[in-house]
Amino acid sequence: MDPMDEGEQPPAPSPENAQWHGARMDFSQAMRYGDYLGLEQILSAQHPLSPDHNEMLFIVQHQTGELWIKLMLHELQAVRTLVAGGDLPPAFKMLARVARIMDQLVHAWDVLATMTPPEYSAIRPYLAASSGFQSFQYRELEFILGNKNPAMLAVHRDAPGQHARLERELHAPSIYDEAVRLLARSGLAVSPERLARDPGLPTAHDDSVMAAWLAVYRDPGHHWALYELAEKLVDLETAFRFWRFRHVSTVERIIGFKAGTGGTAGVSYLRKMLDVVLFPELFALRTKL
Repeated sequence: MDPMDEGEQPPAPSPENAQWHGARMDFSQAMRYGDYLGLEQILSAQHPLSPDHNEMLFIVQHQTGELWIKLMLHELQAVRTLVAGGDLPPAFKMLARVARIMDQLVHAWDVLATMTPPEYSAIRPYLAASSGFQSFQYRELEFILGNKNPAMLAVHRDAPGQHARLERELHAPSIYDEAVRLLARSGLAVSPERLARDPGLPTAHDDSVMAAWLAVYRDPGHHWALYELAEKLVDLETAFRFWRFRHVSTVERIIGFKAGTGGTAGVSYLRKMLDVVLFPELFALRTKL
């Protein structure tokens, strides 16, 4: 008689031959998921300094934010090259991706907002003078988007690699500079002064750029690629504004109007940053249409 007829179960497979829905189980000679992603390094990079349970949230929140910023820089550097070469369709996809990353970061603040003022107060002394204000990647992000400020380089003077990287980005054309140059190459009148401006300066409103974008918006069918580029840039800046606003709201919820750990005025400083406009003509022209 077959033992299975009597309700007996077959012997469990040995670990060497274990199967689970066809999944490979032996990785002694193959690359694992964790190997590909470097998870051992990533997951061992959290080193709380305080005895408080909530510090892990604070660390992971900011580390994941830096990873998302790294991806945004990867995308935006490619966008700049593509716009400079007039190859817009792949640039549109990348700009849309960056805007969605910013949406992701907006929602990430919802997680940090679960930290109450007493919980943050328990870990704040252990942060010393460290602050998100010192994020060189965030500064690089602002530079590539056109919010240039040479004074910010001083924060990174004691980190030569970061300082050199930011100095290169400070003096490189921003994505918007390349978009304005593309307007001129497309036959739209942009003043020579705007085209020759120092890329190390923050973006400022220019009447000739305003007139060029107005021409695009008044005849989008004739300038469809430029029109779509403009709207992708507006989407990007809108997402960036939401991200900044959510940052301010979360900081105010947790620390009120205390000074920031890095020495800034905290919420009042962050509120001033909400007034920064990256692509001024693209927003100003709406009033004239």
